[in-house]
Amino acid sequence: MKPGCRVLGDHWERSYGDLAWRGIVPERVMPWYFLTWDGALCHGYGVKTSAGALCFWQVDGEGVSLWLDLSNGGEGVQLGSRRLHAATIVSRAGKRDETAFESARAFCRIMCDKPRLPSAPLYGSNDWYYAYGKNSAEQTVRDAELMAELSSGLPVRPFTVIDDGWRDPARFPDMRGVAAAIRDRRVRPGIWIRPLIAPGDTRKELLLPGARFGSQKERASELAYDPTVPDALELITAKASEVVGFGFELVKHDYSTYDLLGRWGSEMGASPTTPGWHLQDRSRTNAEVISDLYSALRKAVGEKTLLLGCNTVGHLGAGTFESQRTGDDTSGQHWERTRKMGVNTLAFRLPQDRTFFALDPDCVGITPAIPWEQNRQWLEVIARSGAALFVSPDPTAIGPEQKKAIAEAFRVTAAGGAGLRAQDWLETTSPERWVGSSGSGGDVRYRWCNAEGADPFGT
Repeated sequence: MKPGCRVLGDHWERSYGDLAWRGIVPERVMPWYFLTWDGALCHGYGVKTSAGALCFWQVDGEGVSLWLDLSNGGEGVQLGSRRLHAATIVSRAGKRDETAFESARAFCRIMCDKPRLPSAPLYGSNDWYYAYGKNSAEQTVRDAELMAELSSGLPVRPFTVIDDGWRDPARFPDMRGVAAAIRDRRVRPGIWIRPLIAPGDTRKELLLPGARFGSQKERASELAYDPTVPDALELITAKASEVVGFGFELVKHDYSTYDLLGRWGSEMGASPTTPGWHLQDRSRTNAEVISDLYSALRKAVGEKTLLLGCNTVGHLGAGTFESQRTGDDTSGQHWERTRKMGVNTLAFRLPQDRTFFALDPDCVGITPAIPWEQNRQWLEVIARSGAALFVSPDPTAIGPEQKKAIAEAFRVTAAGGAGLRAQDWLETTSPERWVGSSGSGGDVRYRWCNAEGADPFGT
C-alpha cells in the first residue's frame, strides 16, 4: 500500500452515518468491497454480488486480507458433499481521467452484472416520519391526494407508501379499498411489511433460536421465523403475496437482517451474528440463506411488483430488488439524525445507484419539528442526485412554499435527476459541496449543520 493512501469501505447492510475515506486502519472491517485513493487514481477491490459467503476486507501496511464467513447462524456450515462457490473476487484499476466517484461507479458495475432496476424513477410519500405508526386509511388517502396534486402533469407517477401500523383493523378496515383509493387518484400504492416477525403463539419448530441475540434477553423475546424451514418460509412469503393481493404495487420489506442474525449492521464488525447457534437447516451459509429468502420474496410478489429492501444486505439483494434503503433511519423529529444518516449514505453509496439498484437514502420528514431550510436542502440534494425520493408530509407543515419545493423536486426526480454527486466526500462524512453533471446547473453548497454545529451527544 502506498504511503498516504486513503481507503473507503462499505457496510454489511445499511450504513450508520460512518462511511468515510480514511487512512489505513488495520483492524477496520470493510464488508464486500473497498476503494483506495492515492491522490491521482482510485482502485477498487471486492467480490461480485450474490456471493455464497459473508465477505469482508482489511487493509494494512503489508497488504490486503479477504475474510470469507461460511457460518450457518453462529456455527460452521455443514456442506456434506456439496461444493460451495464462496465468492468471485474482482478488481479494477482506476484511470487518470476519472474522479474517485467515477471510478467507484465503474467498479460497482463490475461487481453487479445484472442489476434489477425500476422502469422509471421512484418518488412519492411514506407516512412513517410524521405518523410513526399512528396512521390511518383516511390519512393515506389524504397523502395520495397531495402526491397527485404535486405531480400533476408528470408522466412518471408517484407512490404513496403505507408504513407500519396498517395491521390495525380499526384504522385500516379495508386494505383493498385503500389500495384502490390510492390508484383512483393516479398514484401507485405501496406498503411496508416485516416478513420474518412471528406471533407469540407460533410453534417453536418454525422459529429462530433466541440465542442469536446472545445475552441480550430483551431482544431474545422477539420471535422470528426460521426461513430454512419450509413451513416457516411459506408463512414468510404469504405476507408478501397477501399485500400484492390487496393491490399494492411496491412492497417495502424490513428488519430481515436483524430478525435473522440478531444484530444491526452497526454492531456486526467482523462477526455478523453471535457465536454458538445455528439454523435448523445447517447445509447453507448465512449468505445463501439470505439470498434464498430474497428470491422467495421476489417469487411471492411476482415480476411486476417493485421490491424495496430495508435492513437488507445490498450485496445479496442486488439483482433481486429494484430498490434498497442504504442508510439507517432519517427523522421527522431530529434534524441531526437526518444530517448524520441521510447525507452520509447518499454521498458514499451513490455509486451503487442504478448499478446495484435504485438507491433510497430514506425520507424527507417534513414536520414542524424540523427547520424547513434544512429539509429544503435535503429534498433538493436527493432530487438532483437522481436517487429515490420519498417525503413524509405532515399536513401541519405543508404550506405553499413546501408544496412548490416538493413539486419541483418531484419534477427533477421524475426526469432522472441532474447527476449531482458529492465533491468533498474525500474530506468529510457529511459532504457540503456537490457538483452536477455537465449542463445540469453547476455546483451547489449545502449547509447541513446549524450555527451551534453538530450535536456531540448523538442522534
